[in-house]
Amino acid sequence: MNTRTPLESPSATVVLSISFNDDCSCFAVGLNTGFCIFHAETCALRTIRDFNAGVGLVQMMGKANYVGLVGGGRQPKFAANKLIVWDDLKSKAALEISALTPVRGVQLSKDHIVVVLQNSVRVYKFAKPPNLLSAYETANNPWGLCCLSPKRIAFPGRTTGHVQLVEIATGNVSIIPAHTSAVKAIQLSPDGDLLATASETVGLFFLNPPPPLSFSGTLIRVFATSNCARLVELRRGIDPATIFSLAFNPPGTMLACTSDKSTLHIFDVPHPKRPSRQQQQQQQQQQAQNGSSGPTGNNNNNGGGGTSDGTDGRGKWGILSKIPMMPRMFSDVYSFASAPFEVDDEEGGVVISGLPVSESTTLGTSKPPKGVIGWVGDETLLVVGAGKDARWEKFVVREGSDGRRHCVREGWKRYLAGP
Repeated sequence: MNTRTPLESPSATVVLSISFNDDCSCFAVGLNTGFCIFHAETCALRTIRDFNAGVGLVQMMGKANYVGLVGGGRQPKFAANKLIVWDDLKSKAALEISALTPVRGVQLSKDHIVVVLQNSVRVYKFAKPPNLLSAYETANNPWGLCCLSPKRIAFPGRTTGHVQLVEIATGNVSIIPAHTSAVKAIQLSPDGDLLATASETVGLFFLNPPPPLSFSGTLIRVFATSNCARLVELRRGIDPATIFSLAFNPPGTMLACTSDKSTLHIFDVPHPKRPSRQQQQQQQQQQAQNGSSGPTGNNNNNGGGGTSDGTDGRGKWGILSKIPMMPRMFSDVYSFASAPFEVDDEEGGVVISGLPVSESTTLGTSKPPKGVIGWVGDETLLVVGAGKDARWEKFVVREGSDGRRHCVREGWKRYLAGP
């Protein structure tokens, strides 16, 4: 007798997928009964469409009325190998794109439709009928990883661990050897100048035995898209973790990540066109010193060349980071702030994002996504989860009285439960 609790009960409304639009002003959720759209900052319901059947993937086109839909769940509304571009103003399908294999992801802009399959990415002109512009082979991509900015598209390369970066205007393709194992997360900054990646596996670092002592952690790498140079390598922690989501803030100066450790981490990242926080603090201190005839005596000395309190992510290990020949983890860049977020497992176990997904897997039938990040301001972000206990949480980066920046949760809501 099978006594396990089913993932979906017939009477329960379950969130199967989550996605933010391009400016994170709204987020859309695919349900086992249709789809909903919410205003991101307030979590107020904007649109609800009941199909009495499952939508495994929803992607908005900016703030327009077009929405990309792919069937999913136990009773899909649409075939798994078909993308429906839904005109919500007219409440009907505007475009359809069929493929030979299941659709794993979709990205929309006013000019382009990007369809992500298990082993390829297809770029179409947004027209009726859609015009196929180009197609790219990829390594196995069951998670449908793909990012679209006004100038660039990023998705896995044909070699495991590599990322393809396509210039939309010219069609030029750059290959970035980001990792040695499969890529688990990809994210472009809003301006398209930065690319962040994380892989499925972690590195191991050893101190000299005896006794043998091993450390592992999850690495996030940030690249400049203009020349594909690696700008920084960020370490989420010393424990292995599966990255759920990556997201840059609007200026591209901070990067947030969530993982199966139920922790939100925020990092400072260097931007090739903007001064770093440390440089801004040095400029402010210089201006303050130039504006006075002697020592200022103020309390603005909380940055400068980096503080040992970890505000720049480099002070975690103190003097150990200065010792030659120590493992790299002691000198790596860590998050300057972190906070727990809710990760509830409806089946009572540990939430694991790395479930096996094959060509035949239907969207929305594996573990629901958790910890999807969207920045609604330069220092304000949301973390949204799917499943039966679907939650919306708002966090703000603030400077405390101790001079350090902290990540503070301002509010939360079970957004399927109503007001």
